[in-house]
Amino acid sequence: MPADFQTTVGKLASPLKDLVLSATQNGTLHVGKQEKDAEEVIDWIGKIEQGDILKEAGLKTLDTQLIPRTFLVSNYLTAADIAMYGALHPTFAKLQPAQYSAHPSVTRYFDHIQTNPPVRAAADTLAPAFAPVSLNFEGAPLPERKVEAPKKKEKAPKEPAAEAGTSKAAAESAPVAEVEGKAQKKEKKEKKAATDDAGGKKKGAAPAKVAAADDGEPVPSMIDLRVGHIVDIMKHPDADGLYVEQIDIGEETGPRTVVSGLVNYIPIEQMRDKYLVAVCNLKPANMRGVKSFAMVLCATSKEGKDGGIELIQPPANSKPGDRVFFEGSEDATPLTQLNPKKKIFETIQPGFITLDSKEAAWVNPTTKSVHKIRTKEGVCVAPTLVGASLS
Repeated sequence: MPADFQTTVGKLASPLKDLVLSATQNGTLHVGKQEKDAEEVIDWIGKIEQGDILKEAGLKTLDTQLIPRTFLVSNYLTAADIAMYGALHPTFAKLQPAQYSAHPSVTRYFDHIQTNPPVRAAADTLAPAFAPVSLNFEGAPLPERKVEAPKKKEKAPKEPAAEAGTSKAAAESAPVAEVEGKAQKKEKKEKKAATDDAGGKKKGAAPAKVAAADDGEPVPSMIDLRVGHIVDIMKHPDADGLYVEQIDIGEETGPRTVVSGLVNYIPIEQMRDKYLVAVCNLKPANMRGVKSFAMVLCATSKEGKDGGIELIQPPANSKPGDRVFFEGSEDATPLTQLNPKKKIFETIQPGFITLDSKEAAWVNPTTKSVHKIRTKEGVCVAPTLVGASLS
């Protein structure tokens, strides 16, 4: 255990100090995976020990800091989160639903940390000091949404007229479209360079490397499937049937925000901390004001949604970001982003199914060959559903 960590935690009052030491097994766990993270953990615990962070001004600052975060340090649980949960517990144990909206990000963060297995296990040994706090959001008012006045548009050079049928969703995805446009221009240049070289032009120039194209018949290997881990989940503030999840898929940028219509089919308790399969190269979509950057792959009963919906589960020992592929196309590279106009996913999806073994697979509609969906660790499965469709 780092000496600075031991010293800093030692300054905390009991039972908070006891909670941190118990959950970290006396400082052998959750102290930071990198040296920089460990220093930040110690800094947070020092702030908690000073107490100012729990005053009204400190809580407002903390609420702002937590808006984009799931955890205080990096994208995983640390001793800083354990200490913050313990420090916040007396306050949240007394809160009324009407007070939740005062610091919505802190409320969401507290509820997430208190259900984290290592934290809950340590807290239960110190009951009643850290008894679970039941947050009843039914009577809680929604946080006030401030709408900024529209900015005056500056005159810009005229662009070519948009194609007929351009939707509002396309306009909302302008940043993504801009990136796609740059990529397409680059691809055209590379293709032209390759053509010129083949025709004898620009002698001495190296052949350009052409990016993979999405032309031709859609195939499953175009879809980017990866193992994901739900590190945070809450109900959509403006849609009763939607969850908003933070899913770690092993990216340096941190968890992706994903919106799923599973509220009426899978209880939130069964979603927390789950490992799943995420479709990662769909075009980002706005869902009732929240942009979703992936899709959770689920199995739907052959009797329909009322027969049950289950998360497709990756094999044991899977890690966030592990590649999920179709047997027979292990070496294929998925597209960076699926073009929604070409309906690649929609064309392939009818062949997705769970076998009698509950294993997830794609069945070629022409040859009837079966291609199981798997990682290097094994095949992905549905817990109970046979003959279910996947989407």
